[in-house]
Amino acid sequence: MVKKIILASKSGVRKKILEKNNIQCKIEPSNVDEDSIKESLLKERASPTIISKNLAELKANKISQKFIEEIVLGADSIIDLEGEIISKPNNRVEALEILKRMNGKTHQLISSVCISRGGSMIWNYTDKASLTMKNMTSLELENYLKKISDKDLYAYNVYQIEGEGRNLFSKIEGDEDTIMGLPVKKIKEYLNITR
Repeated sequence: MVKKIILASKSGVRKKILEKNNIQCKIEPSNVDEDSIKESLLKERASPTIISKNLAELKANKISQKFIEEIVLGADSIIDLEGEIISKPNNRVEALEILKRMNGKTHQLISSVCISRGGSMIWNYTDKASLTMKNMTSLELENYLKKISDKDLYAYNVYQIEGEGRNLFSKIEGDEDTIMGLPVKKIKEYLNITR
């Protein structure tokens, strides 16, 4: 039974989810160039699920090469809006444009996790959630963005489901932890951790 791992991410939310589930973790960000990897995989016509899985594995394997004896967890989440991958915004103008594109539509949030040891993947899992955004006016979307700090906006894409972001949606189907970027129940099953 494993109760301590290395998280190949700088995500405070993922760290909190792990700790809430009795999994201690040390943070070691992988610092992979996600944008160039996504771009390369998109050129090869990779699906959003394959891209999410590849990024999670790359992150875990990179850190696992440094910490050969440790269990390393990599994770990645992707928003799939009608076949288009929605990336994190670089500024508030981009964030508003993303929200306008998602407005009134259903998108898939794909969260992949990978556990590596000795530089190689030993387990992976991908889960999906479906979120339907309410039809909102431009003013409502602008007001939403005013409530979100820059730190949260750039860290969690355009919505933070555990906070103000929940109010953007008329329908949410899927595991809450998956939506927050870490399907922890399956991780616990693999690591054989009971709460």
